[in-house]
Amino acid sequence: MSKAGREPDETMQLKVPDSVHVDETMMLRVLGAASADHADTASGAAKDRSAPDRSRRRRRAARPTPLSRLSALAPGPARLVARVASDARRLRPRYPHTDRTGWRRWAPSWRQWLGAALTFTGLTVVLLGSAYAATDIPQNLNSYATQQDNVYFWSDGTPMARTGWVRRQAMPLKDIPEDVRGAVLAAENASFYSDPGISFSGLTRAVWRTLGQGETQGGSTITQQYVKNVYLNQDRSVGRKFTEAMLALKLDNEMSKDDILEGYLNTSWFGRGTYGIQRAAQAYYGKDVGELDAGEAAFLASLLKGAALYDPALSQANHDRAVERWSWILDRMVDTGALSKAERARYKDFPEPLKRAPGFDTGKQSDYLVELAAQYAKKAAHLSAREFDLGGYQIYTTFDRKQETALTDAVDKARKKARKDDPAKAKSLHFGASSVATDGRILAVHGGPDHREQGYNESNATTVPAGSAFLPFVYAAALEHGVHTTRDGAATEITPQTLYDGDDGIAVRTPEGPYWDRGGKQVTSRNDGGKSYGRIGLGRALALSVNTPFMQLGMDTGLDTVRDTAKRAGLLPSSFGPQVPAMSLGSATPSAIRMASGYATFAAAGKHVEPYSVARITRNGSGVPLTEPGSRRAVKASVAGAVQSALTDAFRTARPGAVTTAPVAGKAGTTQNDTAAWYVGTANSVSTAVVAYRIDLTKSLEPLPLDGIAGSVGDSVPYRIWSGARGIG
Repeated sequence: MSKAGREPDETMQLKVPDSVHVDETMMLRVLGAASADHADTASGAAKDRSAPDRSRRRRRAARPTPLSRLSALAPGPARLVARVASDARRLRPRYPHTDRTGWRRWAPSWRQWLGAALTFTGLTVVLLGSAYAATDIPQNLNSYATQQDNVYFWSDGTPMARTGWVRRQAMPLKDIPEDVRGAVLAAENASFYSDPGISFSGLTRAVWRTLGQGETQGGSTITQQYVKNVYLNQDRSVGRKFTEAMLALKLDNEMSKDDILEGYLNTSWFGRGTYGIQRAAQAYYGKDVGELDAGEAAFLASLLKGAALYDPALSQANHDRAVERWSWILDRMVDTGALSKAERARYKDFPEPLKRAPGFDTGKQSDYLVELAAQYAKKAAHLSAREFDLGGYQIYTTFDRKQETALTDAVDKARKKARKDDPAKAKSLHFGASSVATDGRILAVHGGPDHREQGYNESNATTVPAGSAFLPFVYAAALEHGVHTTRDGAATEITPQTLYDGDDGIAVRTPEGPYWDRGGKQVTSRNDGGKSYGRIGLGRALALSVNTPFMQLGMDTGLDTVRDTAKRAGLLPSSFGPQVPAMSLGSATPSAIRMASGYATFAAAGKHVEPYSVARITRNGSGVPLTEPGSRRAVKASVAGAVQSALTDAFRTARPGAVTTAPVAGKAGTTQNDTAAWYVGTANSVSTAVVAYRIDLTKSLEPLPLDGIAGSVGDSVPYRIWSGARGIG
């Protein structure tokens, strides 16, 4: 310090110990406290003496910064944070740059560009990763992606009809030829089996066009197109494109490439109302996809670019475009290895497709056939209506195209004649007809004039009685079980030669005496025309269609036995009414299908097979299990033979001049109130039943009298139809 009384120096020198390796002296600045006190005293009048002395207040220590605290706790992380903070300060834009001139003063440095690029890349990776993780493949597909049509086939395997809103038939990839697959891959996505499911360049191009011109275009891989077909709508937006890409990436990781390609080929639009390569092959070339060659496949692949631009049937410009793209796809197939140059050289001429897709004869008789087949298919395959309506089924029916045509032509001929002879009655005249093979196959039906005008199926209607066409069932029951002439006595066996009373108007008897109805009236039986035959053998009575013996025979056999025998032969329980004597004369109301089936039982030596209209079903190439049609022994073979023999005599007796090439058996059927006329018979192991009746469908289902419009017993309209359908002169 300075001497006493003198002002102290502004600095002090302190001796530093030798152990500290720094400079030997340190300079400290000394605050002028004394001067401040002196000045304060001199100005005491101007200063409030009661105010606190600020110079004597203690200074608070500065709070440590977070960085200093971190340094104290963890020196390593602190240095790292400090370095990052330093780098961040360097990257922080400082505008304008003082060390640059001109426009460079405002340009970011390379460090700043690098930092921005890394930040953008990192955020993009995080965003895409999060989007990918959050993307779930939807469980519910677009309805048009799963719905297909059902195709019905004739018994010879040719297409008959199709039903459904969407014309699509899915095919497994194994059934699609390699040339077809190669053509599609060459045209749409040659790198399909190696790419990740999306095309980054194509996706960028599509987004750029969307932002710049308001539409998306091109760049989609097969996986992306499949995703669009089955999961998304056709909205054209960047958002949909992004969703499509995420789903494509995920789908590519979770599905095999073959499965994706199969789905794509089965859901793509090919024009002419068709979805999928199978329906496209049928629409453009009238064949299944398995029959296509490489040239035809190349044309179908061109349609994926836009059917409206490449279907040659639409315009000459389309034709020119199609030929050009067809040639390009074949060349492209060589590049991808799908074709050799030698194979390519074989396809010089453009494979002209059909002018229009082959149609089906729907709306007329085929719709009645489809209706029957669909009902049977759902029942036999145990399919719900919802499952069946989703489509994809190939239903191979038992319907024979030739026999269906012959039956339809015969009915049409009879209908035209009736309209000419009696137009008023012909308006309410109906014909039901069906042909059933002895093994149960329904070969043909006539359901009505036109399904589009009348949905009521006359071949399956149960509105009119069978009449005397029912007599063979009574005869079979008696031959099988015998008769009872006393209430408690044993059954008595009968034969075709057993005699019964054939007179007209005889009373019906029970073991106790005459049979009385509930009105107190004695029941009698009548013959057609009131003719009496005296005592007559049962076989002969059936051949001549004598009613009275069979009304009594039914009572002797037991009406419950008669009913059971008819059911076992093929008639449905619902067609029977009360068990009264009139049941033996045909009060039951079976359909034409069931009557034909019943007579087929006698021709099949007494074995009955339930009539069926579907032989097999597949769905997208795979078989669908079907419940086998029920079969049973209805009557003994000897009984069936006796009935068939009597029916053969009936045909020969009524039609002695008929020209046949095979044994024919059959008989006419009439009703006492003239509401129906039948003819049922078998030829060449096929049983055909034809019924004519009158009903005014605008009023009720109550049958009206025929009044001669169905012909006479000797020249009946049902027989004309039957003989025309069976080819018998």
